[in-house]
Order: sequence, then structure tokens, then C-alpha cells
Amino acid sequence: MKQAARECRADGREPLLVPTMGALHEGHLSLVRTARAERGPVVVSVFVNPKQFGPKEDLEKYPRDLVHDRALLEREGAAYVFAPPVEEMYPGGYGTYVEVEGLSTRLEGRVRPGHFRGVTTVVLKLLEIVRPARAYFGRKDAQQARLIQRMARDLNLDAEIIMCPIVREPDGLALSSRNAYLSTEERRAATALYRGLNRARRRTAGGERDAARILADVRETLAKEPLATLDYAELVDAETFEPILFLRGAAYLLVAARFGSTRLIDNLFVEERGGLVTAAL
Repeated sequence: MKQAARECRADGREPLLVPTMGALHEGHLSLVRTARAERGPVVVSVFVNPKQFGPKEDLEKYPRDLVHDRALLEREGAAYVFAPPVEEMYPGGYGTYVEVEGLSTRLEGRVRPGHFRGVTTVVLKLLEIVRPARAYFGRKDAQQARLIQRMARDLNLDAEIIMCPIVREPDGLALSSRNAYLSTEERRAATALYRGLNRARRRTAGGERDAARILADVRETLAKEPLATLDYAELVDAETFEPILFLRGAAYLLVAARFGSTRLIDNLFVEERGGLVTAAL
């Protein structure tokens, strides 16, 4: 992969990177299309990173289908599929990790200790291997994308980190590889995430700025769904991911909940400027 990337750059073609853990869906493919529009050779990594899974998480059952993923990526015109074995990414005696202080211990980092250390470590390795001009991440994992942007800035990396819109099913559920774990009833119940966020979006559009009232829409919607167990719902500053009490500037309403044994996350991006509010689901 390093040799292929060097050859691209020698030919004046800067690689573009889409990091994934495979089990590709339309959300991943939308990132590939965004990258392809930049007209550089698109590298898609397919690597289920063991370093970002906790001891009681779903590493062993995480969906894997490289044959299917390769067929999709060929159809989308990706130039390279980089699917290294674990022992190549983490050889015996491996002991070097990257951690973004502060941001990596909030929200998802609090619920999943060590998760973001594994994410930043593998992403830095991928950026070093491919040396892309840009790397593309989905906004569904907003905290992850922001953390990687911070890492790239702090370590003076050349790659620009691009955050792309969430892709949703017709009923609003954000696309995720973990959606495959849901039973029919859990799949129906999981739309409560979107319904709650959509209620909050309408409330902010109506002029509400108080975080407690905005968050109440999400919490009440999930509380009415018997199959949902809320992990957290927080309104946070879009840069620091610190909780805010009143909406000013750019913010995320972040939510995580379990439906059966499956844990899903989603978010609403909200921005208040000059008394006007825009919101993106």
C-alpha cells in the first residue's frame, strides 16, 4: 500500500482515503463518491480494528464480508482496497498509542474507556501508510471525526480531515453496520433516535435555546419506547464537546441508546448565528 501510494504521488495524483471497518453500506459508499469527485485515486481501508473494542464489546461478531465489500468498491470506482491482517498492523511487541487528551474521555470516551485511543492510533497509522491529501469521515460519528481533526492539527499532519453528512434510511434511522444486529422489533424501535432528534430540531427552529428543554424532546421520545435504554443525550459545543446550557454558535445534540444488545448513536448539528438557527440531521 505504501508503495502504491508513493507511485500515485510520483505521477502527480494525490491519494484520498476513506477509512472503514468493512460491512459497507450506503453511508460508506457516499464517502467514496465524495472522494471520487475530487478526482484523486481513492483508497478505501477495510480493517476491523481490535484496539478500539473493549473486552465486553462485539469484536468477534462484528460483521465482515470482504468479498461483498470489494464488489461494492469496484462498482464505485475505488482505486485501492487496503485490507491488512491484524498482525501486520499490530506486530508482536506493538506498544505505541496515540491519545487526544480531554476530548477522548467525554461522552463515547466515558462510556467506552480506551475506545478513542484505539481509533486515533489506527487512523494515524492509516494516514502515515497512505499519506492522503484528504481523509473522509461520516458525521454520524461526530465526536470521532472531531477528535481526528484535532489529532491532525496537533500533530501537524498534512491530510485534511473532511466530515461528511449522515446518510439515513427512509424512516430516518442513520445507516450503521451494527443495524444488522437489530431484530425486526428493535429495528422499528430504533427510529426513536431520529424521531427524538427531529422533535429537537423543530423546537430549535421555533426559537428555543435552552439546552434542558431541547434535550427533553429526545429523552421523552426514548422514554416512551419500551425497547430503548438511553445511555446519554447531551447538547455540546461543536469544537470542545463540552456540555452547554444555552445554544449559541455551533453545537451537536448527541444521543446514544441501546435496543436490545445493540448500541446505536446519532446526532443533530445545530448552529445559531445572529438569531437564526440552522439544523442538520
